[in-house]
Amino acid sequence: MGRGKFKGKPTGRRNFSTPEEMAAGTSSRPRTFKKEEAEYDEREENEDPEESEEESEEENEDDSTKKKGTEGIIKIENPNLVKPKNVKAKEVDLGKTTELSRREREELEKQKAHERYMRLQEQGKTEQARKDLERLALIRQQRAEAAKKREEEKAAKEQKKTEARK
Repeated sequence: MGRGKFKGKPTGRRNFSTPEEMAAGTSSRPRTFKKEEAEYDEREENEDPEESEEESEEENEDDSTKKKGTEGIIKIENPNLVKPKNVKAKEVDLGKTTELSRREREELEKQKAHERYMRLQEQGKTEQARKDLERLALIRQQRAEAAKKREEEKAAKEQKKTEARK
């Protein structure tokens, strides 16, 4: 069947290995890491144990000093680079307090100010608390007056009823 205007290129296809192929080791995909690992194991077996220790130390040093690109040729130190400090547990100063960031410090100040304001609010010492208490007193007074008025009206109705029955 025709594919239309564009034909697929043979390089664009992917071949995935099945689990059976992977278990059998017959995958068409190259396994370079396993080859390198096998070569390394063979080298270790062929050498003396004392020599391998010395060489492994040298290899570790070479790996740490091996640089990419021009870093090996030109030595450049970045002044902005923060080098991680390894602090031992014995050297840690427990008495030393850590510096808070500006945001953390402002957040703490904000919380403390809010708590202080709420304490003053409960005691009735803030402007808003005074206004609230005045409003509350006014409402209580109005309710008390309304209750008296209702009682007087009730008493007046009862009095009229008793007079009407006579």
